[in-house]
Amino acid sequence: MANEVEIVKGASLWQDAWKRLLKNKLAVFGLVVMAIMAFAVIFGPMILYWATGFTADGIPENGDLIKSFPPSLLHPMGTDEAGRDLLARVLQGGRISLMVGVISTFVSLIVGVSYGAIAGYIGGKIDNVMMRIVDMIYAIPYILIVIVLLSVFGGQNTPGWIQYLSETFGGAGNQGLSQIFLLFFALGLVSWLTMARVVRGQVLSLKNQEFVLAAKATGVSTFGIIFRHLVPNTLGPVIVYATLTVPSVMLTEAFLSYLGLGVQAPFASWGSLASDGVKNIAIFPWQLLFPGLTMALTLFSLNFLGDGIRDALDPQTRKF
Repeated sequence: MANEVEIVKGASLWQDAWKRLLKNKLAVFGLVVMAIMAFAVIFGPMILYWATGFTADGIPENGDLIKSFPPSLLHPMGTDEAGRDLLARVLQGGRISLMVGVISTFVSLIVGVSYGAIAGYIGGKIDNVMMRIVDMIYAIPYILIVIVLLSVFGGQNTPGWIQYLSETFGGAGNQGLSQIFLLFFALGLVSWLTMARVVRGQVLSLKNQEFVLAAKATGVSTFGIIFRHLVPNTLGPVIVYATLTVPSVMLTEAFLSYLGLGVQAPFASWGSLASDGVKNIAIFPWQLLFPGLTMALTLFSLNFLGDGIRDALDPQTRKF
Protein backbone atom coordinates (compact mmCIF):
# COMPACT_ATOMS: atom_id res chain seq x y z
CA MET A 1 0.00 0.00 0.00
CA ALA A 2 1.12 3.54 -0.75
CA ASN A 3 0.56 4.70 2.84
CA GLU A 4 2.73 2.00 4.38
CA VAL A 5 5.63 3.35 6.43
CA GLU A 6 8.83 1.38 6.72
CA ILE A 7 9.86 0.98 10.36
CA VAL A 8 13.61 1.14 10.86
CA LYS A 9 14.83 -0.56 14.00
CA GLY A 10 17.33 1.60 15.87
CA ALA A 11 20.63 0.29 17.16
CA SER A 12 21.51 0.33 20.85
CA LEU A 13 24.64 2.00 22.20
CA TRP A 14 26.46 -1.34 22.41
CA GLN A 15 25.40 -2.42 18.89
CA ASP A 16 26.57 0.91 17.50
CA ALA A 17 29.86 0.63 19.41
CA TRP A 18 30.41 -2.92 18.09
CA LYS A 19 29.94 -1.73 14.50
CA ARG A 20 32.38 1.11 15.06
CA LEU A 21 34.87 -1.28 16.63
CA LEU A 22 34.76 -3.59 13.61
CA LYS A 23 35.66 -0.65 11.36
CA ASN A 24 38.89 -0.11 13.29
CA LYS A 25 41.44 -2.41 11.64
CA LEU A 26 43.99 -2.22 14.44
CA ALA A 27 41.33 -3.02 17.03
CA VAL A 28 40.12 -6.00 14.98
CA PHE A 29 43.72 -7.15 14.65
CA GLY A 30 44.13 -6.94 18.43
CA LEU A 31 40.87 -8.81 19.00
CA VAL A 32 41.85 -11.62 16.63
CA VAL A 33 45.34 -11.93 18.12
CA MET A 34 43.95 -12.05 21.66
CA ALA A 35 41.40 -14.70 20.69
CA ILE A 36 44.17 -16.82 19.15
CA MET A 37 46.44 -16.21 22.15
CA ALA A 38 43.73 -17.18 24.64
CA PHE A 39 42.98 -20.37 22.71
CA ALA A 40 46.70 -21.19 22.48
CA VAL A 41 47.47 -20.79 26.19
CA ILE A 42 44.32 -22.66 27.29
CA PHE A 43 44.36 -25.58 24.87
CA GLY A 44 47.90 -25.37 23.45
CA PRO A 45 49.65 -27.42 26.17
CA MET A 46 47.15 -30.27 25.76
CA ILE A 47 47.49 -30.22 21.96
CA LEU A 48 51.29 -30.09 22.25
CA TYR A 49 51.34 -33.03 24.64
CA TRP A 50 49.13 -35.04 22.28
CA ALA A 51 51.29 -34.18 19.25
CA THR A 52 54.81 -34.37 20.73
CA GLY A 53 54.58 -35.81 24.25
CA PHE A 54 55.94 -32.64 25.88
CA THR A 55 54.32 -31.78 29.21
CA ALA A 56 53.23 -28.26 30.19
CA ASP A 57 56.68 -27.85 31.79
CA GLY A 58 58.33 -28.67 28.45
CA ILE A 59 59.75 -32.01 29.62
CA PRO A 60 59.50 -34.87 27.08
CA GLU A 61 57.47 -37.87 28.18
CA ASN A 62 60.46 -40.13 27.63
CA GLY A 63 62.71 -37.83 29.69
CA ASP A 64 65.13 -37.25 26.77
CA LEU A 65 66.30 -33.66 27.37
CA ILE A 66 68.44 -31.78 24.84
CA LYS A 67 69.96 -28.73 26.52
CA SER A 68 69.90 -25.37 24.67
CA PHE A 69 68.85 -26.85 21.34
CA PRO A 70 68.11 -24.25 18.60
CA PRO A 71 64.68 -23.98 16.93
CA SER A 72 63.77 -27.02 14.83
CA LEU A 73 60.70 -28.92 13.62
CA LEU A 74 60.48 -30.81 16.91
CA HIS A 75 61.22 -27.70 18.99
CA PRO A 76 59.83 -24.68 17.07
CA MET A 77 61.15 -22.27 19.71
CA GLY A 78 64.14 -24.37 20.74
CA THR A 79 64.89 -25.57 24.27
CA ASP A 80 66.20 -23.84 27.38
CA GLU A 81 69.36 -24.55 29.37
CA ALA A 82 67.60 -27.40 31.18
CA GLY A 83 66.50 -29.04 27.93
CA ARG A 84 62.80 -28.14 28.30
CA ASP A 85 60.79 -27.30 25.19
CA LEU A 86 60.48 -23.52 25.03
CA LEU A 87 57.16 -23.52 23.16
CA ALA A 88 55.54 -25.49 26.00
CA ARG A 89 57.12 -23.12 28.53
CA VAL A 90 55.86 -20.06 26.63
CA LEU A 91 52.32 -21.47 26.53
CA GLN A 92 52.43 -22.24 30.25
CA GLY A 93 53.88 -18.79 30.94
CA GLY A 94 51.09 -17.24 28.89
CA ARG A 95 48.52 -18.78 31.23
CA ILE A 96 50.15 -17.15 34.24
CA SER A 97 50.75 -13.77 32.55
CA LEU A 98 47.21 -13.47 31.22
CA MET A 99 45.75 -14.63 34.55
CA VAL A 100 47.79 -12.01 36.39
CA GLY A 101 46.56 -9.31 34.01
CA VAL A 102 42.89 -10.31 34.09
CA ILE A 103 42.53 -11.17 37.80
CA SER A 104 44.52 -8.17 39.04
CA THR A 105 42.44 -5.90 36.81
CA PHE A 106 39.28 -7.50 38.22
CA VAL A 107 40.49 -6.77 41.76
CA SER A 108 41.23 -3.16 40.80
CA LEU A 109 37.77 -2.88 39.24
CA ILE A 110 36.02 -4.01 42.42
CA VAL A 111 38.04 -1.66 44.65
CA GLY A 112 38.25 1.32 42.29
CA VAL A 113 34.63 1.33 41.10
CA SER A 114 33.25 0.97 44.64
CA TYR A 115 35.60 3.59 46.09
CA GLY A 116 35.10 6.15 43.32
CA ALA A 117 31.32 5.71 43.15
CA ILE A 118 30.87 6.13 46.92
CA ALA A 119 33.14 9.19 47.03
CA GLY A 120 31.45 10.84 44.04
CA TYR A 121 27.88 10.27 45.20
CA ILE A 122 28.27 11.16 48.89
CA GLY A 123 30.46 14.18 48.18
CA GLY A 124 31.34 16.83 50.73
CA LYS A 125 33.98 16.20 53.38
CA ILE A 126 33.87 12.42 52.89
CA ASP A 127 34.67 12.82 49.19
CA ASN A 128 37.47 15.25 50.02
CA VAL A 129 39.06 12.88 52.56
CA MET A 130 38.74 9.85 50.26
CA MET A 131 40.34 11.67 47.33
CA ARG A 132 43.18 13.01 49.49
CA ILE A 133 43.93 9.41 50.48
CA VAL A 134 44.14 8.57 46.78
CA ASP A 135 46.49 11.53 46.23
CA MET A 136 48.78 10.37 49.05
CA ILE A 137 48.98 6.86 47.62
CA TYR A 138 49.63 8.36 44.18
CA ALA A 139 52.65 10.18 45.63
CA ILE A 140 54.36 6.83 46.30
CA PRO A 141 55.71 4.96 43.25
CA TYR A 142 53.28 2.08 42.83
CA ILE A 143 55.99 -0.39 41.86
CA LEU A 144 57.62 0.32 45.25
CA ILE A 145 54.33 -0.51 47.01
CA VAL A 146 54.10 -3.81 45.14
CA ILE A 147 57.70 -4.72 46.00
CA VAL A 148 57.07 -3.93 49.68
CA LEU A 149 53.87 -6.01 49.73
CA LEU A 150 55.59 -8.96 48.07
CA SER A 151 58.58 -8.70 50.41
CA VAL A 152 56.57 -8.33 53.63
CA PHE A 153 53.86 -10.90 52.91
CA GLY A 154 55.91 -13.37 50.88
CA GLY A 155 57.44 -16.62 52.10
CA GLN A 156 56.51 -17.61 55.66
CA ASN A 157 54.49 -14.39 56.15
CA THR A 158 51.95 -15.18 53.43
CA PRO A 159 48.40 -14.41 54.68
CA GLY A 160 46.33 -17.44 55.65
CA TRP A 161 43.61 -16.89 53.07
CA ILE A 162 46.22 -16.83 50.27
CA GLN A 163 47.74 -20.07 51.59
CA TYR A 164 44.25 -21.59 51.69
CA LEU A 165 43.66 -20.65 48.03
CA SER A 166 47.01 -22.08 46.95
CA GLU A 167 46.42 -25.34 48.86
CA THR A 168 42.90 -25.60 47.40
CA PHE A 169 44.11 -25.23 43.81
CA GLY A 170 47.62 -26.65 44.00
CA GLY A 171 47.95 -28.83 47.08
CA ALA A 172 49.69 -28.32 50.42
CA GLY A 173 53.10 -26.67 50.51
CA ASN A 174 52.79 -25.11 47.05
CA GLN A 175 54.79 -21.95 47.71
CA GLY A 176 54.99 -21.01 44.03
CA LEU A 177 51.20 -20.84 43.73
CA SER A 178 51.00 -18.80 46.95
CA GLN A 179 53.35 -16.26 45.36
CA ILE A 180 51.09 -16.04 42.29
CA PHE A 181 47.97 -15.36 44.38
CA LEU A 182 49.91 -12.79 46.40
CA LEU A 183 50.94 -11.17 43.11
CA PHE A 184 47.27 -10.98 42.03
CA PHE A 185 46.41 -9.27 45.30
CA ALA A 186 49.37 -6.84 45.34
CA LEU A 187 48.99 -5.69 41.73
CA GLY A 188 45.21 -5.30 42.11
CA LEU A 189 45.62 -3.12 45.20
CA VAL A 190 47.77 -0.56 43.38
CA SER A 191 45.89 -0.51 40.06
CA TRP A 192 42.60 0.92 41.33
CA LEU A 193 43.59 4.56 41.90
CA THR A 194 42.97 5.89 38.38
CA MET A 195 39.84 3.72 38.13
CA ALA A 196 38.48 5.39 41.26
CA ARG A 197 39.06 8.84 39.78
CA VAL A 198 37.43 7.91 36.49
CA VAL A 199 34.33 6.50 38.18
CA ARG A 200 34.11 9.44 40.60
CA GLY A 201 34.09 11.89 37.70
CA GLN A 202 31.33 9.95 35.94
CA VAL A 203 29.22 9.74 39.12
CA LEU A 204 29.58 13.49 39.75
CA SER A 205 28.12 14.15 36.31
CA LEU A 206 25.26 11.66 36.80
CA LYS A 207 24.14 12.02 40.41
CA ASN A 208 21.83 14.98 39.73
CA GLN A 209 20.16 13.40 36.70
CA GLU A 210 16.40 12.76 36.67
CA PHE A 211 16.66 8.97 37.07
CA VAL A 212 18.66 9.42 40.29
CA LEU A 213 16.15 11.92 41.66
CA ALA A 214 13.34 9.50 40.77
CA ALA A 215 15.11 6.69 42.61
CA LYS A 216 15.47 8.90 45.69
CA ALA A 217 11.78 9.80 45.54
CA THR A 218 10.78 6.13 45.51
CA GLY A 219 12.84 5.41 48.62
CA VAL A 220 15.81 3.58 47.13
CA SER A 221 18.71 3.38 49.60
CA THR A 222 21.97 5.22 49.07
CA PHE A 223 23.90 2.06 48.21
CA GLY A 224 21.04 0.96 45.98
CA ILE A 225 21.29 4.20 44.00
CA ILE A 226 25.08 3.87 43.75
CA PHE A 227 25.33 0.24 42.68
CA ARG A 228 22.00 -0.29 40.87
CA HIS A 229 21.64 3.04 39.06
CA LEU A 230 24.92 4.95 38.92
CA VAL A 231 27.59 2.24 38.50
CA PRO A 232 25.85 0.58 35.48
CA ASN A 233 25.85 3.98 33.73
CA THR A 234 29.63 4.26 34.11
CA LEU A 235 30.36 0.94 32.39
CA GLY A 236 31.57 2.52 29.14
CA PRO A 237 34.63 4.33 30.61
CA VAL A 238 35.18 1.46 33.07
CA ILE A 239 35.42 -1.13 30.28
CA VAL A 240 37.79 1.09 28.31
CA TYR A 241 40.11 1.68 31.24
CA ALA A 242 39.98 -1.98 32.30
CA THR A 243 41.06 -3.03 28.80
CA LEU A 244 44.03 -0.67 29.01
CA THR A 245 44.86 -1.78 32.57
CA VAL A 246 45.43 -5.44 31.61
CA PRO A 247 48.59 -4.80 29.51
CA SER A 248 49.90 -2.38 32.13
CA VAL A 249 49.55 -5.00 34.87
CA MET A 250 51.11 -7.69 32.67
CA LEU A 251 54.09 -5.43 32.00
CA THR A 252 54.48 -4.78 35.75
CA GLU A 253 54.37 -8.52 36.45
CA ALA A 254 57.03 -9.11 33.80
CA PHE A 255 59.24 -6.48 35.42
CA LEU A 256 58.78 -8.01 38.87
CA SER A 257 59.47 -11.51 37.55
CA TYR A 258 62.58 -10.16 35.83
CA LEU A 259 63.75 -8.90 39.24
CA GLY A 260 62.95 -12.28 40.81
CA LEU A 261 60.01 -10.96 42.88
CA GLY A 262 57.21 -12.29 40.70
CA VAL A 263 56.30 -15.80 39.61
CA GLN A 264 58.51 -18.43 41.21
CA ALA A 265 59.48 -21.95 40.07
CA PRO A 266 58.07 -24.43 39.21
CA PHE A 267 55.71 -21.94 37.55
CA ALA A 268 56.77 -19.56 34.82
CA SER A 269 55.53 -16.37 33.19
CA TRP A 270 56.72 -14.49 30.14
CA GLY A 271 58.64 -12.17 32.44
CA SER A 272 60.47 -14.99 34.24
CA LEU A 273 61.22 -16.71 30.91
CA ALA A 274 62.67 -13.46 29.57
CA SER A 275 64.74 -13.12 32.75
CA ASP A 276 66.15 -16.61 32.21
CA GLY A 277 66.80 -15.82 28.55
CA VAL A 278 68.82 -12.69 29.33
CA LYS A 279 71.43 -14.80 31.10
CA ASN A 280 72.16 -16.71 27.87
CA ILE A 281 71.38 -14.04 25.27
CA ALA A 282 74.89 -13.98 23.82
CA ILE A 283 74.97 -17.75 23.19
CA PHE A 284 71.32 -18.84 22.97
CA PRO A 285 69.34 -15.74 21.84
CA TRP A 286 66.14 -17.67 21.09
CA GLN A 287 65.60 -18.19 24.83
CA LEU A 288 64.90 -14.44 25.13
CA LEU A 289 63.60 -13.75 21.62
CA PHE A 290 60.49 -15.94 21.63
CA PRO A 291 59.10 -15.09 25.11
CA GLY A 292 59.85 -11.41 24.44
CA LEU A 293 58.13 -11.37 21.04
CA THR A 294 55.10 -13.24 22.38
CA MET A 295 54.69 -10.81 25.25
CA ALA A 296 55.23 -7.77 22.99
CA LEU A 297 52.63 -9.01 20.47
CA THR A 298 50.10 -9.57 23.28
CA LEU A 299 50.70 -6.14 24.83
CA PHE A 300 50.42 -4.39 21.46
CA SER A 301 47.20 -6.25 20.70
CA LEU A 302 45.65 -5.36 24.05
CA ASN A 303 46.56 -1.71 23.59
CA PHE A 304 45.12 -1.66 20.06
CA LEU A 305 41.93 -3.28 21.35
CA GLY A 306 41.68 -0.86 24.27
CA ASP A 307 42.14 2.16 22.02
CA GLY A 308 39.53 0.79 19.61
CA ILE A 309 36.99 0.24 22.39
CA ARG A 310 37.63 3.75 23.69
CA ASP A 311 37.00 5.25 20.24
CA ALA A 312 33.89 3.10 19.76
CA LEU A 313 32.33 4.16 23.06
CA ASP A 314 33.42 7.81 23.00
CA PRO A 315 30.37 9.92 22.01
CA GLN A 316 32.63 12.76 20.93
CA THR A 317 33.95 10.70 18.02
CA ARG A 318 30.58 9.29 16.90
CA LYS A 319 29.58 10.37 13.40
CA PHE A 320 26.01 11.50 12.95
